[in-house]
Amino acid sequence: MTKTRTGGEALVHSLLSHDIDTIFGLPGVQNDYFYNAVYDVGARLRLIHTRHEQGAAYMALGYALASGKTGVYSVVPGPGFLNTTAALSTAYATNAPVLCLTGQIHTDQIGRGYGMLHEIPDQLGILRSLTKWARRVESPQEGPRLLAMALSEMRSDRPRPVGLEVPLNVLSGKAELDLKPLPLAVRRPAVDTDAIEEAAKLLGQARNPLIFVGSGALNAGEEVCALAEALQAPVIASDSGRGILTSRHPFSHTHSAGHRLWPHADVAIAIGARMTTPLMQWGMDDDATLIRIDIDPQEHSRIMSPAVAIVADSQDALQALLPALARRNRARPSRREEMLALQTEMNALFDSFQPQASFMRAIREALPDDGIFVEEMTQVSYVSRFAMPVYQPRTFLTTGYQGTLGWGFPTALGAKVAAPQRAVLSVSGDGGFLFGATEMATAVQHGINLVTVVFNDNAYGNVRRMQKERYGGRIIASDLRNPDFVAFAQSFGAQGVRTHTADGLRDALIDAFAADMPILIEVPVGEMPSPGSKVFAPGRRGRAR
Repeated sequence: MTKTRTGGEALVHSLLSHDIDTIFGLPGVQNDYFYNAVYDVGARLRLIHTRHEQGAAYMALGYALASGKTGVYSVVPGPGFLNTTAALSTAYATNAPVLCLTGQIHTDQIGRGYGMLHEIPDQLGILRSLTKWARRVESPQEGPRLLAMALSEMRSDRPRPVGLEVPLNVLSGKAELDLKPLPLAVRRPAVDTDAIEEAAKLLGQARNPLIFVGSGALNAGEEVCALAEALQAPVIASDSGRGILTSRHPFSHTHSAGHRLWPHADVAIAIGARMTTPLMQWGMDDDATLIRIDIDPQEHSRIMSPAVAIVADSQDALQALLPALARRNRARPSRREEMLALQTEMNALFDSFQPQASFMRAIREALPDDGIFVEEMTQVSYVSRFAMPVYQPRTFLTTGYQGTLGWGFPTALGAKVAAPQRAVLSVSGDGGFLFGATEMATAVQHGINLVTVVFNDNAYGNVRRMQKERYGGRIIASDLRNPDFVAFAQSFGAQGVRTHTADGLRDALIDAFAADMPILIEVPVGEMPSPGSKVFAPGRRGRAR
């Protein structure tokens, strides 16, 4: 049945038809007709409106990372869109399914340089440079079709953000539209059985195999565990791969242990992992063989070409590899005690990183197993990347290689929207928190009961320490003047707490997770030492690439 609808109505009803029930954003003149349509569908589509466009995009990102579902944000063009690009680049780096819906000036004014409100040169080009796929919607009729294409591209092969640019006259224009749901056409490469057999042969013969996992293996936890036990092989998780194999498993390790094991590995298999650190820092030689499973064919030869390249979804590939390995695998003695001893050794090393390790232990003791930890560019978070136990996938959220200062607090708000019944914790420094601190108003207004810890050293602490240690004490632009963070939180209607010790933090967190309101916990701290010399390890074999 056809009905006359605006382009805005067509997009909103199409979002609903694809089971999208939450969006983040800010209205403005170029997207008014979209927000009119959001208003008209009422509670069917939850709108979280923010205090800054960057907050909307980060929240969509956190929603996507925590749930694996599509995170959607909608903003005005020009400065509104540009305000979201740090979050969009982070979504690209973390393979997050985020949809950017940006407005645009009238179609016949684009590229003319008239100086229209919010006009910028080549907005679509900028959008395309930060996404996997992006298009401009040229008519109301095109909206549903292009939205289905966008979501199909987002979910096909390697997941990454996508974008739609929708001019004002397209959103306001009317047309006869049949809004039957459009099916998605999601591509998923077939598994190459010859490559699987070759990988099984190499792994079956290996004496010291080593497994690396990244975010591309988030949905393959059971298969990764089965492979590790079949091979008696340690699993080395990148930051984004934490929790794929629970930290309670004897074979679960981070890069710190991986660096020690690397010289002895004869076959390494990378599953949805970039392998940047091992290949570019630790080095490689002819005595080691590399196998890669990655859905993105470009990743296989980005640093060095593997002996076997399996272009496939990690779960699909491992489900084919495990029975092939069973036919070829050698008898293997248990390495359980060896791996437990290595975990004990590494934990002792991690405990030497003080005071960060004590704060991190307090956090882990208070945070439930399924609680979501959102790290930031701050000292406790740096240590958490390799030292914090993680028990489930999608519970340790990180920026990956993007290193986006200021992402943590708003991203954690989005994660809490995605998982309202679970504990969600944002850990920030004072510098990073204040990038998006006004989203505390969003948390209170929308009842997003996030717990936030701010470690306050009144500085961009990492920068300041490096200025002292590496550059002869040239302290510049790294000291900060901060508000009273407890009073700051209270001024929005949230709860503010201050504690000075790790034990105090643990107790405050236990109380905060049981509360029914947004809570900020300030922890005043001094300068913290860097664990870098013990963790960012030098080459171990051959030559780094």
